[in-house]
Amino acid sequence: MLIKKNIGTIAVFAAVIFLGLCGGNTLEAGSLTVAISENPVKQINTLELEISNARKNQFNILAPTSFSKAEVSLDEAKKKLKRGSKPSKILDKISEGQVQLRLAEEASQRARTVLAEAIKARNLSRAAGATNYEKDYAKAEQQFLKLTKEVEKNKVKRAHKNQPKVIEIFRKLELRAIKEQTIGEARKLIKQAEEDGGKKKAPKTYAVAQQKLVEADEFISKHRYQKVKMHVMASEALFQAERLGQVAEQSKTIRTMRPEDIILWVEGILHETASKISAPDMRNESLGTQVDNILRSIEAFQEDHQYMVAKTKSQQAEIKAMKKKYTAEVEAMREQIAALEGRTREEQVAKERLAAERRAIEERLAAERRFNQLFVEVRDYFEPGEAEVYKEGNRLVIRLKAIHFPVGKHVIMPNNYSLLSKTQRAIRTFGDPDLVIEGHTDSTGSDAMNEHLSQQRAEAVQQYFVANGTLAEGKIVAVGYGSKRPLASNKTQEGRAINRRIDVLITPQAQSEYQAGL
Repeated sequence: MLIKKNIGTIAVFAAVIFLGLCGGNTLEAGSLTVAISENPVKQINTLELEISNARKNQFNILAPTSFSKAEVSLDEAKKKLKRGSKPSKILDKISEGQVQLRLAEEASQRARTVLAEAIKARNLSRAAGATNYEKDYAKAEQQFLKLTKEVEKNKVKRAHKNQPKVIEIFRKLELRAIKEQTIGEARKLIKQAEEDGGKKKAPKTYAVAQQKLVEADEFISKHRYQKVKMHVMASEALFQAERLGQVAEQSKTIRTMRPEDIILWVEGILHETASKISAPDMRNESLGTQVDNILRSIEAFQEDHQYMVAKTKSQQAEIKAMKKKYTAEVEAMREQIAALEGRTREEQVAKERLAAERRAIEERLAAERRFNQLFVEVRDYFEPGEAEVYKEGNRLVIRLKAIHFPVGKHVIMPNNYSLLSKTQRAIRTFGDPDLVIEGHTDSTGSDAMNEHLSQQRAEAVQQYFVANGTLAEGKIVAVGYGSKRPLASNKTQEGRAINRRIDVLITPQAQSEYQAGL
Protein backbone atom coordinates (compact mmCIF):
# COMPACT_ATOMS: atom_id res chain seq x y z
CA MET A 1 0.00 0.00 0.00
CA LEU A 2 1.34 3.43 -0.93
CA ILE A 3 2.49 5.72 1.91
CA LYS A 4 0.93 9.11 1.46
CA LYS A 5 3.33 11.97 2.20
CA ASN A 6 3.94 15.44 0.83
CA ILE A 7 6.71 15.48 -1.79
CA GLY A 8 8.43 18.16 -3.80
CA THR A 9 8.59 18.79 -7.48
CA ILE A 10 9.78 16.33 -10.10
CA ALA A 11 13.05 18.23 -10.41
CA VAL A 12 13.73 17.91 -6.69
CA PHE A 13 12.99 14.18 -6.84
CA ALA A 14 15.32 13.62 -9.79
CA ALA A 15 18.14 15.59 -8.23
CA VAL A 16 17.86 13.84 -4.86
CA ILE A 17 17.69 10.41 -6.45
CA PHE A 18 20.70 10.69 -8.68
CA LEU A 19 22.79 12.68 -6.22
CA GLY A 20 21.79 10.48 -3.28
CA LEU A 21 22.73 7.30 -5.09
CA CYS A 22 26.32 8.44 -5.47
CA GLY A 23 27.29 7.96 -1.82
CA GLY A 24 26.19 7.55 1.78
CA ASN A 25 24.28 4.75 3.45
CA THR A 26 20.78 5.43 2.07
CA LEU A 27 18.96 6.19 -1.17
CA GLU A 28 16.68 9.21 -0.79
CA ALA A 29 13.81 10.64 -2.83
CA GLY A 30 12.10 13.52 -1.03
CA SER A 31 10.67 11.93 2.10
CA LEU A 32 11.36 8.45 0.61
CA THR A 33 14.34 6.54 2.04
CA VAL A 34 15.59 3.09 0.98
CA ALA A 35 18.41 1.70 3.14
CA ILE A 36 21.36 0.16 1.30
CA SER A 37 21.11 -2.79 3.69
CA GLU A 38 17.57 -3.63 2.55
CA ASN A 39 17.20 -7.00 0.87
CA PRO A 40 16.58 -6.51 -2.91
CA VAL A 41 14.14 -9.44 -3.16
CA LYS A 42 12.03 -8.01 -0.36
CA GLN A 43 12.03 -4.54 -1.91
CA ILE A 44 11.13 -5.87 -5.36
CA ASN A 45 8.18 -7.78 -3.89
CA THR A 46 7.07 -4.69 -1.98
CA LEU A 47 7.25 -2.47 -5.07
CA GLU A 48 5.40 -5.07 -7.14
CA LEU A 49 2.57 -5.20 -4.59
CA GLU A 50 2.43 -1.38 -4.53
CA ILE A 51 2.20 -1.31 -8.33
CA SER A 52 -0.57 -3.93 -8.24
CA ASN A 53 -2.52 -1.79 -5.79
CA ALA A 54 -1.83 1.28 -7.92
CA ARG A 55 -3.17 -0.47 -11.01
CA LYS A 56 -6.26 -1.51 -9.06
CA ASN A 57 -6.69 2.17 -8.15
CA GLN A 58 -6.46 3.12 -11.85
CA PHE A 59 -3.09 4.94 -11.63
CA ASN A 60 -2.25 3.44 -15.04
CA ILE A 61 -5.20 5.37 -16.49
CA LEU A 62 -5.18 8.52 -14.35
CA ALA A 63 -1.39 9.02 -14.43
CA PRO A 64 -0.23 6.88 -17.37
CA THR A 65 3.21 8.43 -17.86
CA SER A 66 4.49 8.16 -14.27
CA PHE A 67 2.89 4.75 -13.77
CA SER A 68 4.54 3.39 -16.92
CA LYS A 69 7.93 4.62 -15.69
CA ALA A 70 7.36 2.87 -12.35
CA GLU A 71 6.66 -0.42 -14.16
CA VAL A 72 9.79 0.02 -16.28
CA SER A 73 11.89 0.58 -13.13
CA LEU A 74 10.43 -2.60 -11.58
CA ASP A 75 11.21 -4.64 -14.70
CA GLU A 76 14.77 -3.30 -14.80
CA ALA A 77 15.24 -4.13 -11.10
CA LYS A 78 14.08 -7.71 -11.77
CA LYS A 79 16.48 -8.03 -14.72
CA LYS A 80 19.39 -6.77 -12.61
CA LEU A 81 18.49 -9.24 -9.86
CA LYS A 82 18.40 -12.07 -12.38
CA ARG A 83 21.80 -11.01 -13.79
CA GLY A 84 23.28 -10.94 -10.29
CA SER A 85 23.95 -7.18 -10.24
CA LYS A 86 25.09 -5.42 -7.08
CA PRO A 87 22.29 -4.83 -4.53
CA SER A 88 22.90 -1.06 -4.71
CA LYS A 89 22.20 -1.09 -8.46
CA ILE A 90 18.97 -2.99 -7.92
CA LEU A 91 17.91 -0.65 -5.10
CA ASP A 92 18.58 2.31 -7.41
CA LYS A 93 15.86 1.08 -9.76
CA ILE A 94 13.51 0.30 -6.89
CA SER A 95 13.96 3.83 -5.55
CA GLU A 96 13.24 5.28 -8.99
CA GLY A 97 10.11 3.14 -9.27
CA GLN A 98 8.86 4.27 -5.85
CA VAL A 99 9.38 7.91 -6.79
CA GLN A 100 7.47 7.50 -10.05
CA LEU A 101 4.70 5.71 -8.18
CA ARG A 102 4.37 8.63 -5.78
CA LEU A 103 4.28 11.06 -8.67
CA ALA A 104 1.56 8.90 -10.21
CA GLU A 105 -0.36 9.02 -6.93
CA GLU A 106 -0.25 12.82 -6.86
CA ALA A 107 -1.27 13.08 -10.51
CA SER A 108 -4.11 10.61 -9.93
CA GLN A 109 -5.41 12.68 -7.04
CA ARG A 110 -5.41 15.80 -9.23
CA ALA A 111 -7.13 13.91 -12.04
CA ARG A 112 -9.87 12.63 -9.69
CA THR A 113 -10.61 16.24 -8.77
CA VAL A 114 -10.21 17.92 -12.16
CA LEU A 115 -11.83 15.14 -14.21
CA ALA A 116 -14.43 13.95 -11.72
CA GLU A 117 -17.34 14.11 -14.19
CA ALA A 118 -15.39 12.45 -17.01
CA ILE A 119 -14.27 9.65 -14.67
CA LYS A 120 -17.86 9.14 -13.55
CA ALA A 121 -19.08 8.96 -17.16
CA ARG A 122 -16.29 6.52 -18.05
CA ASN A 123 -17.04 4.26 -15.10
CA LEU A 124 -20.75 4.19 -15.92
CA SER A 125 -20.06 3.30 -19.54
CA ARG A 126 -17.68 0.49 -18.53
CA ALA A 127 -20.18 -0.84 -16.01
CA ALA A 128 -22.80 -0.91 -18.76
CA GLY A 129 -20.50 -2.97 -21.01
CA ALA A 130 -19.24 -0.29 -23.39
CA THR A 131 -15.83 -2.01 -23.66
CA ASN A 132 -17.47 -4.61 -25.91
CA TYR A 133 -17.67 -1.96 -28.63
CA GLU A 134 -13.96 -2.29 -29.18
CA LYS A 135 -13.20 0.33 -31.84
CA ASP A 136 -15.57 2.99 -30.53
CA TYR A 137 -14.55 2.44 -26.93
CA ALA A 138 -10.86 2.51 -27.86
CA LYS A 139 -11.41 5.95 -29.44
CA ALA A 140 -13.17 7.17 -26.28
CA GLU A 141 -10.37 5.79 -24.12
CA GLN A 142 -7.78 7.61 -26.24
CA GLN A 143 -9.64 10.88 -25.71
CA PHE A 144 -9.80 10.21 -21.97
CA LEU A 145 -6.07 9.43 -21.78
CA LYS A 146 -5.38 12.76 -23.49
CA LEU A 147 -7.23 14.43 -20.63
CA THR A 148 -5.30 12.58 -17.92
CA LYS A 149 -1.97 13.31 -19.61
CA GLU A 150 -2.90 17.00 -19.77
CA VAL A 151 -3.60 16.95 -16.03
CA GLU A 152 -0.37 15.08 -15.42
CA LYS A 153 1.46 17.87 -17.27
CA ASN A 154 -0.47 20.47 -15.21
CA LYS A 155 -2.38 21.67 -18.30
CA VAL A 156 -5.55 21.88 -16.25
CA LYS A 157 -7.32 24.58 -18.31
CA ARG A 158 -7.00 22.55 -21.48
CA ALA A 159 -8.30 19.47 -19.68
CA HIS A 160 -11.32 21.45 -18.39
CA LYS A 161 -12.05 22.70 -21.89
CA ASN A 162 -11.94 19.23 -23.50
CA GLN A 163 -13.71 17.36 -20.70
CA PRO A 164 -17.36 17.94 -21.82
CA LYS A 165 -16.71 16.39 -25.21
CA VAL A 166 -15.25 13.24 -23.60
CA ILE A 167 -18.16 13.05 -21.15
CA GLU A 168 -20.66 13.11 -23.99
CA ILE A 169 -18.79 10.34 -25.85
CA PHE A 170 -18.91 8.05 -22.81
CA ARG A 171 -22.58 8.84 -22.13
CA LYS A 172 -23.54 7.87 -25.67
CA LEU A 173 -21.55 4.68 -25.36
CA GLU A 174 -23.25 3.96 -22.05
CA LEU A 175 -26.76 4.28 -23.47
CA ARG A 176 -25.79 2.28 -26.53
CA ALA A 177 -24.35 -0.46 -24.35
CA ILE A 178 -27.50 -0.63 -22.24
CA LYS A 179 -30.00 -0.63 -25.10
CA GLU A 180 -28.06 -2.40 -27.82
CA GLN A 181 -25.96 -4.83 -25.82
CA THR A 182 -27.96 -5.83 -22.76
CA ILE A 183 -31.48 -5.52 -24.18
CA GLY A 184 -30.24 -6.25 -27.69
CA GLU A 185 -28.98 -9.64 -26.53
CA ALA A 186 -32.33 -10.40 -24.91
CA ARG A 187 -34.12 -9.36 -28.11
CA LYS A 188 -31.80 -11.56 -30.14
CA LEU A 189 -32.50 -14.60 -27.98
CA ILE A 190 -36.26 -14.06 -28.12
CA LYS A 191 -36.13 -13.71 -31.89
CA GLN A 192 -34.10 -16.91 -32.16
CA ALA A 193 -36.63 -18.69 -29.98
CA GLU A 194 -39.42 -17.49 -32.25
CA GLU A 195 -37.61 -18.83 -35.33
CA ASP A 196 -37.18 -22.17 -33.57
CA GLY A 197 -40.87 -22.35 -32.72
CA GLY A 198 -40.40 -21.33 -29.11
CA LYS A 199 -43.49 -19.12 -29.10
CA LYS A 200 -45.68 -22.16 -29.73
CA LYS A 201 -43.65 -24.62 -27.65
CA ALA A 202 -43.45 -22.41 -24.57
CA PRO A 203 -46.13 -19.68 -24.90
CA LYS A 204 -46.24 -18.78 -21.19
CA THR A 205 -42.49 -18.41 -20.88
CA TYR A 206 -42.40 -16.48 -24.17
CA ALA A 207 -45.01 -14.02 -22.91
CA VAL A 208 -43.06 -13.38 -19.72
CA ALA A 209 -39.77 -12.82 -21.60
CA GLN A 210 -41.40 -10.49 -24.15
CA GLN A 211 -43.10 -8.46 -21.42
CA LYS A 212 -39.85 -8.03 -19.48
CA LEU A 213 -38.08 -6.89 -22.65
CA VAL A 214 -40.75 -4.31 -23.44
CA GLU A 215 -40.76 -2.99 -19.87
CA ALA A 216 -36.98 -2.64 -19.81
CA ASP A 217 -36.86 -0.93 -23.20
CA GLU A 218 -39.54 1.59 -22.27
CA PHE A 219 -37.96 2.36 -18.91
CA ILE A 220 -34.52 2.98 -20.41
CA SER A 221 -36.01 5.31 -23.02
CA LYS A 222 -37.74 7.41 -20.35
CA HIS A 223 -35.27 7.18 -17.44
CA ARG A 224 -31.75 6.75 -18.80
CA TYR A 225 -30.14 8.13 -15.62
CA GLN A 226 -31.88 5.83 -13.13
CA LYS A 227 -29.01 3.39 -13.39
CA VAL A 228 -29.81 0.94 -10.62
CA LYS A 229 -33.36 0.12 -11.63
CA MET A 230 -32.38 0.25 -15.30
CA HIS A 231 -29.76 -2.45 -14.88
CA VAL A 232 -32.06 -4.57 -12.72
CA MET A 233 -34.76 -4.52 -15.40
CA ALA A 234 -32.30 -5.18 -18.22
CA SER A 235 -30.79 -8.13 -16.34
CA GLU A 236 -34.26 -9.55 -15.69
CA ALA A 237 -35.13 -9.25 -19.40
CA LEU A 238 -31.94 -11.07 -20.38
CA PHE A 239 -32.53 -13.76 -17.76
CA GLN A 240 -36.08 -14.42 -19.00
CA ALA A 241 -34.89 -14.50 -22.63
CA GLU A 242 -32.25 -17.10 -21.79
CA ARG A 243 -34.82 -19.01 -19.76
CA LEU A 244 -37.16 -19.03 -22.76
CA GLY A 245 -34.49 -20.70 -24.87
CA GLN A 246 -33.93 -23.39 -22.27
CA VAL A 247 -37.63 -24.05 -21.69
CA ALA A 248 -38.32 -24.22 -25.43
CA GLU A 249 -35.45 -26.64 -25.98
CA GLN A 250 -36.51 -28.88 -23.09
CA SER A 251 -40.12 -28.73 -24.26
CA LYS A 252 -39.02 -30.04 -27.65
CA THR A 253 -37.23 -32.94 -25.96
CA ILE A 254 -40.08 -33.76 -23.59
CA ARG A 255 -42.62 -33.87 -26.45
CA THR A 256 -40.87 -37.02 -27.69
CA MET A 257 -40.84 -38.70 -24.26
CA ARG A 258 -43.38 -40.95 -22.57
CA PRO A 259 -44.72 -39.86 -19.16
CA GLU A 260 -42.71 -42.54 -17.36
CA ASP A 261 -39.51 -41.43 -19.11
CA ILE A 262 -40.14 -37.86 -18.01
CA ILE A 263 -40.55 -38.94 -14.39
CA LEU A 264 -37.42 -41.09 -14.53
CA TRP A 265 -35.47 -38.21 -16.08
CA VAL A 266 -36.45 -35.81 -13.28
CA GLU A 267 -35.88 -38.50 -10.69
CA GLY A 268 -32.41 -39.14 -12.11
CA ILE A 269 -31.47 -35.48 -11.73
CA LEU A 270 -32.65 -35.46 -8.14
CA HIS A 271 -30.91 -38.74 -7.34
CA GLU A 272 -27.58 -37.61 -8.79
CA THR A 273 -27.80 -34.37 -6.80
CA ALA A 274 -28.61 -36.26 -3.60
CA SER A 275 -25.68 -38.64 -4.18
CA LYS A 276 -23.22 -35.78 -4.57
CA ILE A 277 -24.13 -34.38 -1.15
CA SER A 278 -24.40 -37.80 0.53
CA ALA A 279 -28.15 -37.47 1.07
CA PRO A 280 -30.14 -40.72 1.48
CA ASP A 281 -31.66 -42.41 -1.58
CA MET A 282 -35.36 -41.50 -1.45
CA ARG A 283 -36.51 -42.50 -4.92
CA ASN A 284 -39.26 -44.52 -3.27
CA GLU A 285 -40.82 -41.24 -2.14
CA SER A 286 -42.61 -38.50 -4.05
CA LEU A 287 -40.64 -35.97 -6.12
CA GLY A 288 -41.54 -33.27 -3.60
CA THR A 289 -40.08 -35.34 -0.75
CA GLN A 290 -36.92 -35.95 -2.78
CA VAL A 291 -36.49 -32.22 -3.33
CA ASP A 292 -37.06 -31.54 0.37
CA ASN A 293 -34.45 -34.20 1.18
CA ILE A 294 -31.86 -32.35 -0.94
CA LEU A 295 -32.70 -28.93 0.45
CA ARG A 296 -32.45 -30.06 4.07
CA SER A 297 -29.13 -31.78 3.37
CA ILE A 298 -27.77 -28.56 1.89
CA GLU A 299 -28.96 -26.63 4.94
CA ALA A 300 -27.06 -29.09 7.16
CA PHE A 301 -23.90 -28.60 5.10
CA GLN A 302 -24.23 -24.83 5.38
CA GLU A 303 -24.64 -25.00 9.13
CA ASP A 304 -21.59 -27.25 9.42
CA HIS A 305 -19.58 -24.89 7.23
CA GLN A 306 -20.52 -21.91 9.37
CA TYR A 307 -19.56 -23.85 12.48
CA MET A 308 -16.13 -24.74 11.02
CA VAL A 309 -15.49 -21.13 10.04
CA ALA A 310 -16.38 -19.92 13.53
CA LYS A 311 -14.27 -22.67 15.11
CA THR A 312 -11.26 -21.76 12.97
CA LYS A 313 -11.54 -18.09 13.90
CA SER A 314 -11.79 -19.04 17.57
CA GLN A 315 -8.69 -21.22 17.33
CA GLN A 316 -6.76 -18.46 15.61
CA ALA A 317 -7.74 -16.04 18.37
CA GLU A 318 -6.58 -18.53 21.01
CA ILE A 319 -3.24 -19.00 19.26
CA LYS A 320 -2.69 -15.24 19.10
CA ALA A 321 -3.56 -14.91 22.79
CA MET A 322 -1.15 -17.71 23.73
CA LYS A 323 1.61 -16.19 21.61
CA LYS A 324 1.11 -12.83 23.30
CA LYS A 325 1.18 -14.48 26.73
CA TYR A 326 4.36 -16.44 26.03
CA THR A 327 6.06 -13.39 24.52
CA ALA A 328 5.32 -11.42 27.68
CA GLU A 329 6.63 -14.24 29.87
CA VAL A 330 9.87 -14.52 27.88
CA GLU A 331 10.39 -10.78 28.06
CA ALA A 332 9.84 -10.84 31.84
CA MET A 333 12.35 -13.66 32.26
CA ARG A 334 14.91 -11.78 30.17
CA GLU A 335 14.55 -8.73 32.38
CA GLN A 336 14.94 -10.88 35.52
CA ILE A 337 18.12 -12.48 34.19
CA ALA A 338 19.59 -9.10 33.36
CA ALA A 339 18.83 -7.81 36.86
CA LEU A 340 20.29 -10.89 38.58
CA GLU A 341 23.47 -10.83 36.54
CA GLY A 342 23.95 -7.18 37.41
CA ARG A 343 25.39 -6.33 34.02
CA THR A 344 25.85 -2.79 32.83
CA ARG A 345 23.40 -1.28 30.40
CA GLU A 346 25.92 -1.53 27.56
CA GLU A 347 26.57 -5.22 28.23
CA GLN A 348 22.86 -5.92 28.47
CA VAL A 349 22.17 -4.16 25.15
CA ALA A 350 24.94 -6.16 23.48
CA LYS A 351 23.61 -9.38 24.96
CA GLU A 352 20.07 -8.64 23.82
CA ARG A 353 21.27 -7.73 20.35
CA LEU A 354 23.19 -10.99 19.98
CA ALA A 355 20.25 -12.96 21.37
CA ALA A 356 17.86 -11.21 18.99
CA GLU A 357 20.12 -11.89 16.02
CA ARG A 358 20.42 -15.55 16.97
CA ARG A 359 16.67 -15.80 17.50
CA ALA A 360 16.01 -14.08 14.17
CA ILE A 361 18.28 -16.54 12.37
CA GLU A 362 16.62 -19.49 14.08
CA GLU A 363 13.15 -18.14 13.32
CA ARG A 364 14.09 -17.44 9.71
CA LEU A 365 15.45 -20.94 9.18
CA ALA A 366 12.45 -22.48 10.89
CA ALA A 367 10.10 -20.35 8.83
CA GLU A 368 11.90 -21.31 5.63
CA ARG A 369 11.57 -24.98 6.48
CA ARG A 370 7.90 -24.52 7.31
CA PHE A 371 7.27 -22.60 4.09
CA ASN A 372 8.93 -25.32 2.02
CA GLN A 373 6.91 -28.00 3.82
CA LEU A 374 3.67 -26.14 3.10
CA PHE A 375 4.75 -25.60 -0.50
CA VAL A 376 5.15 -29.36 -1.02
CA GLU A 377 1.86 -30.01 0.76
CA VAL A 378 -0.08 -27.49 -1.33
CA ARG A 379 1.48 -28.68 -4.57
CA ASP A 380 0.08 -32.16 -3.92
CA TYR A 381 -3.46 -30.76 -3.63
CA PHE A 382 -3.66 -30.29 -7.41
CA GLU A 383 -3.49 -32.57 -10.40
CA PRO A 384 -0.89 -31.55 -13.08
CA GLY A 385 -3.60 -30.39 -15.45
CA GLU A 386 -5.41 -28.32 -12.81
CA ALA A 387 -2.80 -25.89 -11.55
CA GLU A 388 0.89 -25.08 -11.46
CA VAL A 389 2.26 -24.33 -7.98
CA TYR A 390 5.64 -22.66 -7.53
CA LYS A 391 7.56 -20.29 -5.25
CA GLU A 392 8.27 -16.72 -6.30
CA GLY A 393 10.46 -14.97 -3.75
CA ASN A 394 8.56 -14.90 -0.48
CA ARG A 395 5.26 -15.82 -2.11
CA LEU A 396 3.52 -18.96 -3.30
CA VAL A 397 1.92 -18.78 -6.75
CA ILE A 398 -0.97 -21.03 -7.79
CA ARG A 399 -1.56 -20.73 -11.53
CA LEU A 400 -5.09 -22.03 -12.16
CA LYS A 401 -4.70 -23.58 -15.59
CA ALA A 402 -8.01 -25.46 -15.53
CA ILE A 403 -10.30 -22.55 -14.60
CA HIS A 404 -12.63 -21.62 -17.46
CA PHE A 405 -15.13 -18.79 -17.98
CA PRO A 406 -17.79 -18.47 -20.68
CA VAL A 407 -16.48 -16.49 -23.67
CA GLY A 408 -16.52 -12.76 -22.90
CA LYS A 409 -18.06 -13.27 -19.43
CA HIS A 410 -16.87 -13.33 -15.83
CA VAL A 411 -19.42 -15.71 -14.27
CA ILE A 412 -17.86 -18.59 -12.31
CA MET A 413 -19.50 -21.78 -13.58
CA PRO A 414 -20.14 -24.84 -11.34
CA ASN A 415 -17.44 -26.94 -13.07
CA ASN A 416 -14.85 -24.60 -11.49
CA TYR A 417 -16.03 -25.19 -7.91
CA SER A 418 -13.83 -28.24 -7.29
CA LEU A 419 -10.66 -26.39 -8.40
CA LEU A 420 -11.54 -23.31 -6.35
CA SER A 421 -12.28 -25.51 -3.33
CA LYS A 422 -8.74 -26.93 -3.55
CA THR A 423 -7.40 -23.39 -3.87
CA GLN A 424 -9.31 -22.38 -0.73
CA ARG A 425 -7.74 -25.29 1.09
CA ALA A 426 -4.30 -24.17 -0.08
CA ILE A 427 -4.92 -20.61 1.12
CA ARG A 428 -6.15 -21.77 4.53
CA THR A 429 -3.01 -23.89 4.87
CA PHE A 430 -1.13 -20.61 5.35
CA GLY A 431 -3.47 -19.30 8.05
CA ASP A 432 -4.40 -15.67 7.35
CA PRO A 433 -2.17 -14.67 4.41
CA ASP A 434 -2.33 -11.68 2.08
CA LEU A 435 -3.75 -12.60 -1.33
CA VAL A 436 -3.39 -11.12 -4.81
CA ILE A 437 -5.65 -12.52 -7.54
CA GLU A 438 -4.45 -11.73 -11.05
CA GLY A 439 -6.72 -12.03 -14.08
CA HIS A 440 -5.15 -12.57 -17.53
CA THR A 441 -6.60 -12.89 -21.04
CA ASP A 442 -5.27 -13.60 -24.51
CA SER A 443 -4.80 -10.80 -27.04
CA THR A 444 -8.14 -11.36 -28.81
CA GLY A 445 -10.10 -8.09 -28.72
CA SER A 446 -9.05 -4.60 -27.66
CA ASP A 447 -6.69 -3.86 -24.76
CA ALA A 448 -9.43 -1.93 -22.92
CA MET A 449 -11.92 -4.79 -23.21
CA ASN A 450 -9.35 -7.39 -22.15
CA GLU A 451 -8.23 -5.38 -19.13
CA HIS A 452 -11.83 -4.81 -18.03
CA LEU A 453 -12.77 -8.48 -18.51
CA SER A 454 -9.68 -9.72 -16.66
CA GLN A 455 -10.44 -7.33 -13.76
CA GLN A 456 -14.03 -8.62 -13.60
CA ARG A 457 -12.85 -12.24 -13.58
CA ALA A 458 -10.28 -11.56 -10.85
CA GLU A 459 -12.97 -9.82 -8.77
CA ALA A 460 -15.36 -12.75 -9.36
CA VAL A 461 -12.78 -15.13 -7.85
CA GLN A 462 -12.19 -12.63 -5.03
CA GLN A 463 -15.90 -12.51 -4.20
CA TYR A 464 -16.12 -16.32 -4.37
CA PHE A 465 -13.39 -16.61 -1.72
CA VAL A 466 -14.99 -13.90 0.44
CA ALA A 467 -18.45 -15.48 0.18
CA ASN A 468 -17.04 -18.86 1.22
CA GLY A 469 -15.26 -17.45 4.28
CA THR A 470 -11.73 -18.03 2.93
CA LEU A 471 -10.41 -14.57 3.87
CA ALA A 472 -11.77 -11.13 4.70
CA GLU A 473 -12.29 -8.91 1.66
CA GLY A 474 -9.58 -6.51 2.88
CA LYS A 475 -7.01 -9.31 2.70
CA ILE A 476 -7.54 -9.90 -1.03
CA VAL A 477 -6.39 -7.65 -3.90
CA ALA A 478 -7.92 -8.39 -7.32
CA VAL A 479 -6.02 -7.05 -10.35
CA GLY A 480 -6.71 -7.45 -14.07
CA TYR A 481 -3.76 -7.32 -16.47
CA GLY A 482 -5.61 -8.11 -19.67
CA SER A 483 -3.22 -9.51 -22.27
CA LYS A 484 -0.15 -7.63 -21.00
CA ARG A 485 1.54 -10.64 -19.34
CA PRO A 486 1.37 -13.55 -21.81
CA LEU A 487 3.02 -16.87 -21.02
CA ALA A 488 2.88 -18.15 -24.61
CA SER A 489 2.41 -16.85 -28.12
CA ASN A 490 -1.05 -15.51 -28.91
CA LYS A 491 -0.64 -16.60 -32.52
CA THR A 492 -1.77 -20.18 -31.79
CA GLN A 493 -4.93 -21.56 -30.20
CA GLU A 494 -2.84 -23.45 -27.64
CA GLY A 495 -0.92 -20.33 -26.70
CA ARG A 496 -4.08 -18.27 -26.28
CA ALA A 497 -5.57 -20.98 -24.03
CA ILE A 498 -2.46 -20.85 -21.82
CA ASN A 499 -2.65 -17.06 -21.56
CA ARG A 500 -6.29 -17.13 -20.38
CA ARG A 501 -5.75 -17.83 -16.68
CA ILE A 502 -6.14 -16.81 -13.06
CA ASP A 503 -3.01 -16.55 -10.87
CA VAL A 504 -3.38 -16.67 -7.07
CA LEU A 505 -0.39 -15.14 -5.18
CA ILE A 506 -0.18 -16.06 -1.48
CA THR A 507 2.03 -14.09 0.91
CA PRO A 508 1.96 -15.68 4.39
CA GLN A 509 1.89 -13.36 7.40
CA ALA A 510 4.91 -15.04 8.94
CA GLN A 511 6.94 -14.33 5.82
CA SER A 512 7.42 -10.71 6.82
CA GLU A 513 9.82 -11.86 9.53
CA TYR A 514 12.16 -13.77 7.28
CA GLN A 515 11.44 -12.81 3.68
CA ALA A 516 14.81 -11.06 3.37
CA GLY A 517 16.46 -14.46 3.45
CA LEU A 518 14.35 -16.13 0.76
